Amino acid sequence: MPINADTLRRRSAAEMDAAARGFGEAVWLRDAFLRVPREHFAPARVWWPSPREDGLYSLIDRGERPKAWLKAVYSTGAPLITQMDDGLIPPAGPAKGAFTSSISYSGVIIELLRHLAPEPGERVLELGTGTGYTTALLATRTGQGTVVSIEVDPSIAERARQNLNRLGLDPLVITGDGEEGHPASGPFDRIIATASVRTIPRAWLEQLRPGGVLLAPLDSPFGCDLLVRLTGTGPGTAQGRFVAQLHFMRFRGQREPRPYAELGWPDSVEVDRWQELRVEAGPRGQQIIDPTQQRSTARTARAESPLQ
Repeated sequence: MPINADTLRRRSAAEMDAAARGFGEAVWLRDAFLRVPREHFAPARVWWPSPREDGLYSLIDRGERPKAWLKAVYSTGAPLITQMDDGLIPPAGPAKGAFTSSISYSGVIIELLRHLAPEPGERVLELGTGTGYTTALLATRTGQGTVVSIEVDPSIAERARQNLNRLGLDPLVITGDGEEGHPASGPFDRIIATASVRTIPRAWLEQLRPGGVLLAPLDSPFGCDLLVRLTGTGPGTAQGRFVAQLHFMRFRGQREPRPYAELGWPDSVEVDRWQELRVEAGPRGQQIIDPTQQRSTARTARAESPLQ
C-alpha cells in the first residue's frame, strides 16, 4: 500500500481504536480525526523529540525527506518540536535547546479531547493554539464561531490562523497571554489548556460557567504533569480530580519552580495514589486534597475531643 496521508491517518485511527487511552466511545472524535488533515498543520521543518548520540535533535525536512516527515507527523506516540528556546534557534539543522512549542502527538491530543467531551454549539476557550491542529478538531466538533484560541507567540499565532482559514474554519485566534483568558467572549462551556501550569489561573475559573468543564495539565511532585478535569461549581470556583498522567511544556509565565506546599499540595502523597486526589480551585487558590489524610485528621480530632 502506498504511503500517503490518508493511509497514515486511517492507520493512526486504527491504533487509537485499540489503545486503552484512545478514542474510547467518542465516535465524534474519531470522525474529526479522520476529517482533519494533520499534515496541513505541521511545519515543513520539525525536530524529532529524541536526541541523537551527540545530544542534538534531528531536523526532519519535508522537502528533503517527504516520506519520513509524513510518517513522523502521523506518529501516535511522539510530538514534533516546532520551536526551541522561544524561537531563538532556527529550524535549519540538528540542534539542542529547550522545547518551547510543538505539535503534540496524536495520542495525547485524543486523550485531552476525550476527557474534555465538548458538545456541538458549546463555547470553547483553548489556551495555547500552537499549530492550530487541536483548534481544528475542536471547531469541527462544536461548529462555526464557537472556539476562541489564544497563542502567546505572534508568529505561531499567525501561521495557525492561516492554517485554519485555508480549511474554512473560523475560530478566533488571539495573540496574547493565555493565562488571562478572553473575558469578552466568556463565559465558556469548555476550557482547555495545551500547556501545563503550576497553578490554575484565576481568570480561567472566572470565565468558566457553572457546570462547565476545565481541563489542564497541572505540574505535580511526581515527575510528570497530571491532567485535571474540573467542573465549575459557582462564580470563580471549580472542583474535580486528576484523570491522566502526561508531560507538557510549561506556560511561559509559570516556568519558574515553586514549592509544592505553596501550590496547595499535601505534605506527602504516594505516586501510585494520584487518582485518589481531589482538586478544588477558587479565589483563594487551589487545594489538592488527599481523602485518606482528611479521614485520618478527622479520626484524630474525634479521639482528642473532650466530648467523646
